[in-house]
Amino acid sequence: MEEKKVFFNSGDMKIEGILTLTKNHSPAPAAVVCHPHPEYGGNMHNNVVTGITHTLSKQGFTTLRFNFRGVGYSEGSYGKGVEETKDVKGAIDFLLGAEHLETNGIFLVGYSFGAMVGLQVADKDDRIRGWAGISPPVAMYDFSFLKGSFKPKLLLFGDSDFACPKEGMEKLFESLEEPKSMSIIPGADHFFWGKERTVAEYVLNFLGTFFPK
Repeated sequence: MEEKKVFFNSGDMKIEGILTLTKNHSPAPAAVVCHPHPEYGGNMHNNVVTGITHTLSKQGFTTLRFNFRGVGYSEGSYGKGVEETKDVKGAIDFLLGAEHLETNGIFLVGYSFGAMVGLQVADKDDRIRGWAGISPPVAMYDFSFLKGSFKPKLLLFGDSDFACPKEGMEKLFESLEEPKSMSIIPGADHFFWGKERTVAEYVLNFLGTFFPK
């Protein structure tokens, strides 16, 4: 596994990211992973984000995690979840245009705020084969934009997650088209401390159905 610090374009701004590559896996499936809310300390070094990227990379996935605008060395400033969609599109563009990088499918994994932003792009962008929403904060944002999505999808949250009440998640899940799956992690809250491996394994198992060994 090799990690490389990269910068890619989001409009006229530079966005900071970490590209994780695997050896002898070309073409490799790829995943863009989006971090939680930047105004509450979210960045690409978040425990859930790194847990997912490292687990996927060990299993042959190319991964790209990045700092939304205004975070770390990414240029710009907080865009209220609207402008950040451009950063997600820039990440996808970068993966597809990276020199010597071949992929046989791109997926998107968004955690919390990263789900709210990333899934807006994943649902509409034909380059994304499927998506996973980790603790999408249904108590804070409207996710009705996902209705009518026929892409493979996973919803995952903890049973003590203040941002993802079970009733709200079930309502969202029921509104989605097949193929879809939803899982609840017992004993986990919104931050998944100590549950990072469990989260990553759920995501890996979901994505692994597209690339059976």
